[in-house]
Parts: sequence; C-alpha cells; structure tokens
Amino acid sequence: MKRPVFAANWKMHHGPTDAREFMRAFLAHYPRQDDRTVLFLPPALALHVVGELTRERSDIVVGVQNIYWEDKGAFTGEISAPIARDAGARVVLVGHSERRHIFGETDEQTGLKCAAAARAGLTPMLCVGEQLEEREQGDTESVVLRQLRAGIAGLQPAQVAGMLFAYEPVWAIGTGRNATPADASAVHAAIRGALRVVVGDKAAKVPILYGGSVNRGNAAALVRAPEVDGVLVGGASLDAGGWAAIARA
Repeated sequence: MKRPVFAANWKMHHGPTDAREFMRAFLAHYPRQDDRTVLFLPPALALHVVGELTRERSDIVVGVQNIYWEDKGAFTGEISAPIARDAGARVVLVGHSERRHIFGETDEQTGLKCAAAARAGLTPMLCVGEQLEEREQGDTESVVLRQLRAGIAGLQPAQVAGMLFAYEPVWAIGTGRNATPADASAVHAAIRGALRVVVGDKAAKVPILYGGSVNRGNAAALVRAPEVDGVLVGGASLDAGGWAAIARA
C-alpha cells in the first residue's frame, strides 16, 4: 500500500444508494494517483458498491469498520473477518475510539480482532489515542503504547510489519480541534519506536496515519509532518468533492 494513505471512515453514513452516487462523483473528481493510496471504509452494507465501482483502480482500497474475532458462530449481528474478506474487504479498522468508548471495546478485544483479521488475510488498521484528561496528565505516550502493545500481542513480527496504524487523539475527534503537525509527529515517532522493537528496520515502512478533525484546511500540513504517513478522516470524507481535494493533498 503506497504512502501517503488517505482513509475515509464513513461511520454510519452512506448506504448503498448514497455510496453509488458518492463514488461516481468522487471518481469524476479524482483520476488515478499512483503515488498514494485512498482507502474507503464504508458501512458494511455499502461495501459491495464501493468495491464494484473501484474494481479497476489499483490506487483505491476498500475495507470494513469492524469485525468480530471469531471466524464463525452464533453471534447475531456480527461480521467475521472471513466474511468481510469474501465480500471484498482488504482492510479492517480495529479499536476506533467510538468502538472503545461507545461500545466498550477493550484493549484485549482489539488484540483478538487484529489476530482474526490477520488469520483471514485482512490488513488491520489499529487505532490508538488518548482522552483529554490523559493528555493533560502527561499520559499520552503511555496510553498510546499500552493500546499498541495490546493490539499486536497475538501477532508475529511479519504480521505487525504488514499492518496500518492510526493515532487518533480522542479529544480531537469530531470536535474541530486537531493535534498540530508537531504534536502528531511526536506521537507517531513514539509509535514507530515501539514498532521498531518488534519488527526492526521494517518499522520505517509501516504506515502510521493521523486522525482527528482532519479537513481540507489542515490535511496537507499534517501529511507533510515527519512520521505522518497519511490521514484517517471522518466527517470531512462524506462530501465527494471535498474528499477528492483532501486525497490530493
């Protein structure tokens, strides 16, 4: 996956009909770019539409926002990694702050999900990030690295080297407040340092994205910051023209 990576997390927006309209508009604004990767994370029921319309675009990748850690079973409402892979997903978001803080997902569960994704041949994108009070107490690095180590605990070094990571400070998500490029660089450097302990020099090639109130006005500066390999975008990815502009940053 070529860096920088521009990841659109649509959350609970754009069902199949809206997704088809969005993708047609986006593709009209965004010709092939071979020096970067655009990743779409639509709602699961719109995955097939986005995959169908981007089948001929090697610069665009499609994924899902969540999986369950068992491969099959009586888990009503859940989606397994093999099912997501069969539906066309290549990437799965794991440990997004909304999964952690709204749905109670634990560090241990993120590790189970990353392991399940890897077993199925999906690429996990592990999200890590601190809450405002943790930041104010000076605990950003310890929180982020605790979440990181839990998420990769069940993986082999080669699997970790093939992952994506996203630093998303919880205090910046959907608030209009974003970490400065320097703030992001510092945390990304700590993440890369922790990865270097596990995968050695391959850590330099592992994409680490920044997420948290990214928009057209700040995306370029964030992507240019040292150690920042792309952005994970929520609300600003819901408009086709605006998202195309961000992906060209």
